[in-house]
Amino acid sequence: QVQLVESGGGLVQPGGSLRLSCAASGSTFSLYVMGWYRQAPGKQRELVGVITPGGSTNYTDSVKGRFAISRDNAKNMVYLQMNSLKPEDTAVYYCNARPVFVPGRNYWGQGTQVTVSS
Repeated sequence: QVQLVESGGGLVQPGGSLRLSCAASGSTFSLYVMGWYRQAPGKQRELVGVITPGGSTNYTDSVKGRFAISRDNAKNMVYLQMNSLKPEDTAVYYCNARPVFVPGRNYWGQGTQVTVSS
């Protein structure tokens, strides 16, 4: 019952920074666990990190210390701040929403391309 639209992707040099945004349309955004995933060509989609309604975050080891997820419940927005980008971060990044009180239900955005190259 929510639609997600990612934005902010693009081309950035190694060591650079980029911030992705995910806009959610729905009536209960504050009750969703929000996540960022990514998928590189020829590879499986992998979890980047998640943020709970209360603001607690978890990240995959490869991005710890470099990426940060935040959310603004008043604006129905979630963000992924990416710093010290590496070529291996190149992928399509997807926004994900999971309602806390509806087990097994997931919503996905269409993705935004991030390319890290010199």
